[in-house]
Amino acid sequence: MSKLKLGVPDGSLRDATVQLFKKAGYNITIRERNYFPSIDDPEIECMLIRAQEIPRYVADGTLDFGISGKDWIMENEADVLEVAELKYSKNTKNPIKLVLAVPNDSPIKSVKDLEGKKIATELVNVTKNFLKKNNVNAKVEFSWGSTEVKPPKLVDAIADLTETGSSLKANNLRVIDTILESTTRMIANKESYKDKWKKEKIDDIALLMKGALDAQETVGLMMDVAKEKLEDVLKVLPPEENPTISNTKDGGYDVFIVAKENFVRELIPKLKKAGAMDIIEFSLNKRIE
Repeated sequence: MSKLKLGVPDGSLRDATVQLFKKAGYNITIRERNYFPSIDDPEIECMLIRAQEIPRYVADGTLDFGISGKDWIMENEADVLEVAELKYSKNTKNPIKLVLAVPNDSPIKSVKDLEGKKIATELVNVTKNFLKKNNVNAKVEFSWGSTEVKPPKLVDAIADLTETGSSLKANNLRVIDTILESTTRMIANKESYKDKWKKEKIDDIALLMKGALDAQETVGLMMDVAKEKLEDVLKVLPPEENPTISNTKDGGYDVFIVAKENFVRELIPKLKKAGAMDIIEFSLNKRIE
């Protein structure tokens, strides 16, 4: 049996990735101290690897495809195929930012002020390339962790990944520039993707995962509407919702829409006042456009 080798990111992306696979229809089970998770698809083999390393292993063919961030693809200068952008991270759907930060009381105000300074970061190559583009010569050293605590005693500045900025603020750091914004990507080995079966399988998984992401912030609404109330109900609905309308046996209508979850709390009372009845809200697992 042909098999696909999948790299599942360990670390901060792990739980969110496993949950997204579940919503896409694939159950990944990770056991303690086991780096080969099981998955309920006999055509896939999983390996749990740090997101930082997945682009390298996909590029050299050790893995057929995997999940990592755009930042780590760039850091590894990995020659891989980006199959899909998957907008999720540890806590939010917002992009991760790689930022240059300095202590609040530092005289450094911009990237130009880093000339001759020392910078700590996990993303050495990306940071060096950014400095080069800005014609700044600075020493960039690899940080093994706890990067936020290093300035000002060990380094002058850091280039650090942040999702909310709370850790930087907690360590009395301020951002002076943004090097890049990064989102999660599904990447594939270029040779693997030339194989018809592998390409189709990878594309199908990407489709389902994107559909699961698109459904996360939306819900379905189903309602009964009397014939004489239909026009009033449609006026309440946002024009972009494009409702599905079907006839009922009693001469009325069933109306179905998909709407943003945070908008529904305002929409349902308006629908009720316009004459909609038996309004049912339900969650969506996937939304494939």
